[in-house]
Formats: sequence, C-alpha cells, structure tokens
Amino acid sequence: MPLEPAATAAFVGAAAQIVLIDLLLGGDNAVVIALASRRLPLAQRRRAILWGTLGAVGLRIVLTLFAVRLLQLPWLKLLGAVLLAWIGMRLMLPDEAHPEVQAADRLWVAVRLVITADLVMSLDNVVAIAGAARNAATAHQGLLVAFGLALSVPIVVWGSSLVIRLMTRFPWVVALGALMLGWIAGGLAAGDPAVEPWLHRQPWGAAAHEIGGGVGVLAVWLGGQALRLRRTGGAGG
Repeated sequence: MPLEPAATAAFVGAAAQIVLIDLLLGGDNAVVIALASRRLPLAQRRRAILWGTLGAVGLRIVLTLFAVRLLQLPWLKLLGAVLLAWIGMRLMLPDEAHPEVQAADRLWVAVRLVITADLVMSLDNVVAIAGAARNAATAHQGLLVAFGLALSVPIVVWGSSLVIRLMTRFPWVVALGALMLGWIAGGLAAGDPAVEPWLHRQPWGAAAHEIGGGVGVLAVWLGGQALRLRRTGGAGG
C-alpha cells in the first residue's frame, strides 16, 4: 500500500537524519576499534574489526530497548565515563609495554575493548537514532531503527580501517584518539542525572559539558603517562 505524501516525507526525513547520525557518531566507534586493533597482524586485525563491530551492533540492538530508561539512572553515566577514561589511558600504552601478550590473546583483548567502549558510547547514539525514528509513523519506526543499526556496520568497518592507516602513517593519531575518548568521557560524566542539575546551577554551568570534556582529556593524558611510566619501568618513550 503506497504511503501518503506526508508519511513519505516524514519517513525520508527520518532516514536522512539517521544517515547523518551514523556518519557523525560512527567516527567515535571507528576510532575505538582502530586504537584497540592497531597492534594486531593484518588477518587478526580484520577479525577484530569484524567481531568488534558485530558485538557492538548486537549491544545496540539490546540498548535500543532500554536506552532511554538507562540514561535516566543516576551514576550510570559517571560509571561509564570512568570506564571509558580507563580504556583511553590503556590505549595510550606503547606496544613494548606489554610484550607478554600473545597474538591470539590480543585479538580477544581488542574485541573486549571495542565492545566495552561501545557499550558506554552507544547509549547516546541509540537514543539519537531512536529519536530520529520517532519523527516517522509508528509503523515505520522499527524499520528505521534497524536501518540505522545496519548502516552503522559498513561505516564503522570502513572508518576503522581508514583510521588504522592514518595511525600507521602518523603515530600521534593514537594519542589523539585516546584523548578523544577522554573528551567523550568528561562530557558523559557532566550529563549524569546525579550531577547535571548541580553543575547547571553553577556560574559556569552553561559550559559544563565542555569543561567536563577538558577534564576528561587531562585525566586520560595524565593517567596514560602514569601507566606508561609504570609499565615501562620509567624508561624513556
């Protein structure tokens, strides 16, 4: 049965919004996958990208059912922010900081890092996709959400491969990606229902998200340097 013009316009508009959301927000996930899998041999790197992406999409399907309620729980975003900052610190470690890790172990370590980070980062992403889908008719919302989740797979896989090539050519991109996780973690913490009302009552409350991001960047940088010194025994580099 053909759609009414208004329903068609709403469907197309919602689909366009979801494509834009996937393009904008998929970059974060691509960076995480690239950071976590960059040390692997090529064949295992491809497996890590594939399994990490599939695991992340599986999580998003589950999160779609609960994301709005989860985001309203106090302390959850703060906990997620701490976890994400810790992942950023670990990703700043040089390759030689953990020579005891075997290649097979690294594959699953990378997959676990990807899925854990995506679990934290996808809450807002899923809410954004679900929110865009609500602009369409109720009967089409499930289809649009599924479309958004499916579209995120090639975007993340292609994006992570591109980021790995950039990291190979420009090693400083690794630190930049880890600091990006710090920025996301800080903003996530600032939006937690347990602290957000208090933050917005402060004179600087309008910039709470940006201030939180800056604090997150600083925390990841300092924590990463501390871990680097600890793992390398204080040796240079």
